[in-house]
Amino acid sequence: MLILTENARVEFMVKNSRFLAEAVYVETPEAARDFQRQQKLRYPDANHVVFAFITGPQGNVMGCSDDGEPSGTSGRPMLAVLKGSGLTNVIVTGTRWFGGTKLGTGGLVRAYSDCVRLVLEGAQTQELIAMRTLQLHCSYADYEKVKHRLGQLNFRITSEEFTDQTLICGEIPEQEGEALIADIRELTADRCRIE
Repeated sequence: MLILTENARVEFMVKNSRFLAEAVYVETPEAARDFQRQQKLRYPDANHVVFAFITGPQGNVMGCSDDGEPSGTSGRPMLAVLKGSGLTNVIVTGTRWFGGTKLGTGGLVRAYSDCVRLVLEGAQTQELIAMRTLQLHCSYADYEKVKHRLGQLNFRITSEEFTDQTLICGEIPEQEGEALIADIRELTADRCRIE
């Protein structure tokens, strides 16, 4: 599966109706729906803010909405194109300002399908990497060398706590997790507890 590395947007016209397509990285269905609500507030003069999203490591959580367009003419076509993209953790919104000419059922399907196709044409993506979350409980004596080693690896520190010992929380690509654990255990003579 692929994910967006940066948000993308494109505008286009269809029979005097203006369309704004935006693709944004989201991790949950709730975040996708929040983004769609924000879009409706951001563009109060728009007639419709249609959306489709896919989330989850296997891209198996999906949703869409026609937002007042005739049923099946907008959200479902957007979702169909999005499913074919190989992306996950993404929402695409198609914001429409009506231009006075009705597009008809086929015209709406084409226009909203184009929202996804056009916005993803120039989108930057990368492979989704499964991450493993780790907690490292270390003594103050081992803290500096452990932190230095983590800096040399693909470990992303998300938080640190300092009590009677140190706690370093973070994540590393799944396939590198076991090697990191073995490396830290060897570095600290197995004094660092890793969860």
